[in-house]
Amino acid sequence: MAGEQIRLLVVEDVPQVASHVRSLLQAQSQIKMLDVVTAGDRAVASVSEMRPDVVLVDALLQGRVSGQQVAQQIREAEPHVGIIMLTVPQNPVSENAQRGIDAVLKMPFTGFDLTTMVRKVGEERAVESARSGSLVVTLFSPKGGVGRTTLAYNLAVGLGKDHRVCLIDGSLQFSDLRGLLRVPAVAPSIVNLPTDRIRDSDLAEVTWKDPSGIDILLAPPRVEMAEMVTTRDVEKVLSLLRQMYEFVIIDTRAALSEDVLVFLDAADVILQVLTYDSMAIRSLAMSAETFAAIGYPPSKLTTVLNRSDASGGFDKGDVEQALGSRIDFEVVSDGHLVLASNNEGIAFVTSSPDAPIAKNVMRIADSLASHLRERSPALVQR
Repeated sequence: MAGEQIRLLVVEDVPQVASHVRSLLQAQSQIKMLDVVTAGDRAVASVSEMRPDVVLVDALLQGRVSGQQVAQQIREAEPHVGIIMLTVPQNPVSENAQRGIDAVLKMPFTGFDLTTMVRKVGEERAVESARSGSLVVTLFSPKGGVGRTTLAYNLAVGLGKDHRVCLIDGSLQFSDLRGLLRVPAVAPSIVNLPTDRIRDSDLAEVTWKDPSGIDILLAPPRVEMAEMVTTRDVEKVLSLLRQMYEFVIIDTRAALSEDVLVFLDAADVILQVLTYDSMAIRSLAMSAETFAAIGYPPSKLTTVLNRSDASGGFDKGDVEQALGSRIDFEVVSDGHLVLASNNEGIAFVTSSPDAPIAKNVMRIADSLASHLRERSPALVQR
């Protein structure tokens, strides 16, 4: 969450305190105060609707629901939201994350006290959320024509056999998945989501239900509509999808533009796709330099050599030396099967599961599933 704007919701029934919080936040841009909820019994519904990153709750709320009860209810309903309890020295409150109290802020407090604590809690909960029962996997290649979209779809369908999966068409301008699956132009897309208050029901209404059982969040149907999707829209959508799915698979376009970087930043795993093609190898090596400059750890990057049996005179060792890293997975070519499957808009991992190419893709899927289990030992599969 570092560098991102943190969304704050305040649950406070004393107007003077709410006004004080609002005034302290006016001079900075790192925290956006969404609203003030003046009754504890409306807090959970407001959190569900507004999707804040952090909630500030007054421990001394009047009414049928106390501040500590509100915190407990929010934690149970929205476990990834950070909660700060506001109190006075005469009413001491102890931190207890299980009961929804991640931090305690005592009055009187300064703007520095408030912003520092909101940022700290927001970042801590973001890290914990990233370690929860979900894995975001972004497929990337700086050169087109390497089979990235086909791999993304088949990988998502393969994982969908045992997991809840959402596939995102991150090619926002040309909607590669829309073309691959021959989705009608009238089918809703990411541009049909609200720009601020996105709810689970909103996503359910705009995701395309693929016959394989996975959900697909499509890119806009026309090129010029891509400009309607902001990076903040994408960030909030990804945050919500993490809570709804075990796997979020993202197909990107061949670029290192701002929209693609949002998908790469959000990824737990980046699958770098290349073929035995001199330009693909060179471009990926250049991208590796950029990723190192950004600060991506090597553990975030996994390399997939597609059409690995069509070497074109290249040697695998030479490719690894050019990239400065090893090739983690190989997927063989099967032009006839891939072309037939793509033309029918179906996944070859289900239509021809015994084909070598399907087994190669399922090996990647099994590795990602193991990665998810390591991060979330308590995860129960379907």
